[in-house]
Amino acid sequence: MSFVDRVRTQKLLSFTLLLFTLCLGIVIGTLINSGVKAARDNSQAPGATPLVIPNPVELSNAFTQIAKQVEPSVVNISVTYAAKPARRSSSRRQTAPDENENGGGMDLFRRFMNPFGGDEPEMPGGEGKALGSGVVVDAAGYILTNNHVVDKASRLQVKFPGDTNQYEAKVVGTDPATDLAVIHVEGKHNLTPVKIGNSDAVQVGDWAMAIGSPFGFDATVTAGIISAKERTMNDDATMQFQHFLQTDAAINPGNSGGPLLNMRGEVIGINTAIASRTGGYQGIGFALPINTAAAVYNEIIKTGTVTRGSIGIKFAISDLPDTVAALKASGVSEGVFVDEVPAGGPSEKAGLKEGDVIVAINGKPVHSGDDLVSTVTATPIGNTVNLTVLRDGKRDNYKVVVGNMKQIFPETFGGGEQNEPNKPEATSVSFGMTIVPLSDRLRETMDLKEKGGVRVQDVEANSFAEDLKLSPGDVILSIGYVAKGVPVTQPITSVEDVKKVQAMLKTGDSVKLHTMHRDNPRSGAWYSVYRAGVVPNSR
Repeated sequence: MSFVDRVRTQKLLSFTLLLFTLCLGIVIGTLINSGVKAARDNSQAPGATPLVIPNPVELSNAFTQIAKQVEPSVVNISVTYAAKPARRSSSRRQTAPDENENGGGMDLFRRFMNPFGGDEPEMPGGEGKALGSGVVVDAAGYILTNNHVVDKASRLQVKFPGDTNQYEAKVVGTDPATDLAVIHVEGKHNLTPVKIGNSDAVQVGDWAMAIGSPFGFDATVTAGIISAKERTMNDDATMQFQHFLQTDAAINPGNSGGPLLNMRGEVIGINTAIASRTGGYQGIGFALPINTAAAVYNEIIKTGTVTRGSIGIKFAISDLPDTVAALKASGVSEGVFVDEVPAGGPSEKAGLKEGDVIVAINGKPVHSGDDLVSTVTATPIGNTVNLTVLRDGKRDNYKVVVGNMKQIFPETFGGGEQNEPNKPEATSVSFGMTIVPLSDRLRETMDLKEKGGVRVQDVEANSFAEDLKLSPGDVILSIGYVAKGVPVTQPITSVEDVKKVQAMLKTGDSVKLHTMHRDNPRSGAWYSVYRAGVVPNSR
């Protein structure tokens, strides 16, 4: 074999070996790839689709946008009390047994406004201060809040987000039955009212946001869900008109009167109370539905008060064991068992008696007390409702004229402030005090020969009367002022005299009061005192 032939043969062998190696590599690679694929197909969850993490920005931005939108409408309300008020009916509590069932109890249901904890304001030195919240519902300066925020307050000051000033506010009207109040602030412009939602559309599980001033921290935003609807506190007759939205959005003392919002930034409730063993947040808060609040607000701005009808009965709570047993004993499973028929009331006049069971009103079945109350309170006072009553196994119809609830039950729904027999009614004057006529007995004690004088009964905090250092028990004998450049001294013989003087005064006028004062209440000595001041702007 020639040299050339040997070279050609060697090249052919080399090429063949290279080609074989390449083909072998392809085969091995294919087998390996197939093995890996088979291994993947034989994983713990064959055919499973990988999870995709959603973008978190969208939900986060929703909360942020709502906070920015609503915060300018939520205000801080600073409340001053001239003296410690009596325990208010709106501060009633519901008690429940301890977890260990050891016979102990807990303060469960709480109104909450005091930033220092509890439901009563601190009272250092006889004067107290507390904080609450409110929400602007009208650009004209009208604010919706809780009645227990403004109840017994001698002074209200409102602070807006981003504004260091505090603005004086006055109460337009209150409704203790729903624990709502409307206040008005002047001097603040460009107010932003909130958007009102529809609380009937709220569902359990919906997102909810609360904004307020818990513990004095303005514009605090918390979030949670709607935990329940139509929550009631059945052991308290004063709360029969309150059917709450329950939420786990964190709310604490100072949140009272602030808004509960849906994810469109609409107000769906007014934060009112919490259920707590400690007085602080434990995941159960209550807001009055905005549909109820709006109806109350509309009536207050129209008439200054809320009027509800009543047929003049007291009835047992429908789902209590004793009530259920009483209904069954009467031969029915549903209805309203009449516990008491106050004398002189509409039902007593119509012939209803204790032990009757109301099973229908105006031809519609009555399943519970709520059915009866909702129909009666929606009926104009003076109109008649037709009650179907079960008594001794027989059904009869009674026509009952609806009366004014505040007049029928003044202790419960009329504020509980009843004048003592023959006690003169106190008259409020713009000096910031209440005055009553001077009794003959006190005039003799003071050795006043001439008739006249009025006695100071109360002095409002931060008022002109307080500036003049007037005190309860002082007697005003005369008021001096200048009319058309001429000094005038007006003897005070009645409350009307004081009213006439103040009607002639204006801001900046000088006033001099001649009063009788006793430094020591146990002392029989009275001192003649002159007090002078300049009439301030209305506060």
